[in-house]
Amino acid sequence: MAKKLPVFSLKHLLVVSLALNVSLIWRAMYESEKWSLYRALSLQQQRSSVIDDCGSQDEAHVSKKKHLPTSLPSLDSSIVIESEDGGERIINLDHGDPTMYEKYWLQVGDKATIVIPGWQSLSYFSDASSLCWFLEPEFRRQVVRLHKVVGNAVTENRHIVVGTGSTQLFQAALYALSLQDASEPVSVVSAAPFYSSYPSITDCLKSGLYKWAGDAQSFDTDGPYIELVTSPNNPDGFVRRSVVNRSGGILVHDLAYYWPQYTSISFPADHDLMLFTISKSTGHAGMRIGWALVKDAEVAKKMTKFIELNTIGVSKDSQLRAAKVLNVVSDSCKPSSSEMECFFKLSHQQMAMRWKQLRVAVKKSGLFSVPDFPPEFCTFLGRAFEPQPAFAWLKCEQDITDCESFLRRKNVLTRSGKHFGFSPKYVRISMLDRDEIFNLFIHRLSNMIS
Repeated sequence: MAKKLPVFSLKHLLVVSLALNVSLIWRAMYESEKWSLYRALSLQQQRSSVIDDCGSQDEAHVSKKKHLPTSLPSLDSSIVIESEDGGERIINLDHGDPTMYEKYWLQVGDKATIVIPGWQSLSYFSDASSLCWFLEPEFRRQVVRLHKVVGNAVTENRHIVVGTGSTQLFQAALYALSLQDASEPVSVVSAAPFYSSYPSITDCLKSGLYKWAGDAQSFDTDGPYIELVTSPNNPDGFVRRSVVNRSGGILVHDLAYYWPQYTSISFPADHDLMLFTISKSTGHAGMRIGWALVKDAEVAKKMTKFIELNTIGVSKDSQLRAAKVLNVVSDSCKPSSSEMECFFKLSHQQMAMRWKQLRVAVKKSGLFSVPDFPPEFCTFLGRAFEPQPAFAWLKCEQDITDCESFLRRKNVLTRSGKHFGFSPKYVRISMLDRDEIFNLFIHRLSNMIS
């Protein structure tokens, strides 16, 4: 007797169809990751020529990468993926996209949400009577408040200039500090290893006002100069001071990473010109908001003029959203706050755990080393700890002379030390990616052999 075929309802058929479609989508995503090496490597190779021509304008645009859904962030899922693809998935840690912070802001929810009516922000002007006429008063207030909460910078008797990220502010500072009637461009220097985009940003416009002059430690040219002091330093994470010991110099302090999740806050920074960015302080790189604390009014006016000529101000919408975010951060760190954990304390714990994992993986592999940092007392956290930078300055040991190429063969994309004016035995690795990517990297690094 012939078997009777089962009868499926329309509902059953729809469920089966949906399951098959989901399976196909996941398979397609897996195959896309598996075979994206050529595209990823091509993007990385193109970056060198872009830097030569006009520089990388932003860390987030150095290269693109795909992510699996953020619902799979655990270490276990990363190990499963690693075992399934045999190490073929591309891990892109070349840039410094701070997606690690997504988890915190998801937990914050609507507390950081802002609604901007259609009639708002029509005018170019935020405060026509202010030196920086496009600076939103609420953003200024929240910047001052945050620095007081953290204790990392002096804001009294300072002019605040807002910019489209610290990159624009860096360019504005070079414009403001250069001599307009000088017979030759002023030299711009920074001690190696220096931030890889400094040379390209400085020389991008081929300005007659300033030019890149290389490593500050070997600078011996007479005449005026501008020294860039990045502290904590990008890429190696060490606290920096100026190194050029001669007259005629002007200092610009890039303090993008002087926040308690990365380093001890030993004292309020008190320099003539200090640059900060919301990108690395709260993780909101996409807002493109930075600010400068400037002591000299004339310098602040010239920086404002540069931004006026460059972009006719800075987005009011971004400033208002940034003000809201900074307000939430400051509120979270008040002693009386019980609704949410302090942003900086939670971020500090996360960075501490990541550095602990990295050091264990480096020791297990035996092929690499990372810097050791002396602990310093932090006035914000009330205890001493070792720095835990946003980037790892990884060195390949043994006979590996090109660390970037070695890791690329392992499908890990990094940025070579040569871009930072240093040895190719070193690479810079972002510590700020999503948990899924970071855990996958740690697992692969732990089991890496030459």
